[in-house]
Order: sequence, then C-alpha cells, then structure tokens
Amino acid sequence: MWKFKESMLGGDEDQGEEGLLDDESDAFCSLSPMQRIYGFAGCLIAGLVCMFLSLIVFAKPIKFAVLFTFGNVLAVGSTAFLIGPGQQMRMMFDSTRVYATAIYLGCVVIALICALWIHNKILTIIAIIIEFCALVWYSLSYIPFARRMVSQLMVRICDTEL
Repeated sequence: MWKFKESMLGGDEDQGEEGLLDDESDAFCSLSPMQRIYGFAGCLIAGLVCMFLSLIVFAKPIKFAVLFTFGNVLAVGSTAFLIGPGQQMRMMFDSTRVYATAIYLGCVVIALICALWIHNKILTIIAIIIEFCALVWYSLSYIPFARRMVSQLMVRICDTEL
C-alpha cells in the first residue's frame, strides 16, 4: 500500500494527473511498517500532550482552544500514518460518517474562529464543548452500532416520562 509502484517510477506519461483520493495516492509514501507505527505513535502522543497542556491553560480559553483543537487534529490525523492519507480521507467521507466528519470539521473551524478572530471567551468555551461532543460522535462512527447505542442510552436517561 505504501510502496512505490514500478509503473509510477517509469512509464506512462499520458495517464494524466491523479487526484488525492485515487487508489494510487498512497503509493507516494514509501514508509516502512515500523516507520508508520512510529509516525502514528508520535502524532498521537503529540496530540495527547497538546490536549493535556490545554487543560493547564484552561483559565485562558483562547490558548486552551488553540491547544485543544490542535491536539484533536493531530490525534485524529495520526491514523493516516497507519492506513494512508487517501484511505483516511475515504473513510472520513464514507456515507456512514460523512455527517459526523462534516460536523466535527465545522466545529474545529468554529472553535478556532471564536478563539483567534472573535476573541470571545464564552463563545470559545461553548465551541470547544461542541467540538468535543462532535469528536466523540465522530469517533463512535468507527464502532459498529455505537452511535445507535449511545442515542438510545441518551433517550432513556433524558426521558422525562415516569
């Protein structure tokens, strides 16, 4: 999956340019399996460290939002080292999780806008809470039937009928 293909190295010039999501897009990266694991672990640890450091600066919501969001993006993007960036994008925008992905990415952008452009602490905290919920919902989309179970659990917990 990650090895250069011989056809990529010498040959057919008239194939045209390939898109980011084509099957051959992963062939541009020639990382060994151990290097992919190191890349995954490095990105995941860096993301978790950023999220932990964001808790230290929680009193300053703008710094918190930037660190927390950067940590989330690093942690989510770390799996691209394992499966390849093309496969990662295909999985993110698969029909079963396209809405969860769009909501998560939208929340990331909104949190950064609230923190870096608007400079409103209350809006930033609200955006980070929504971003965290969207990250959980996005993560649950990779576990079969997890979103359905969580939805049913929330209905049972929040049901006001006695």
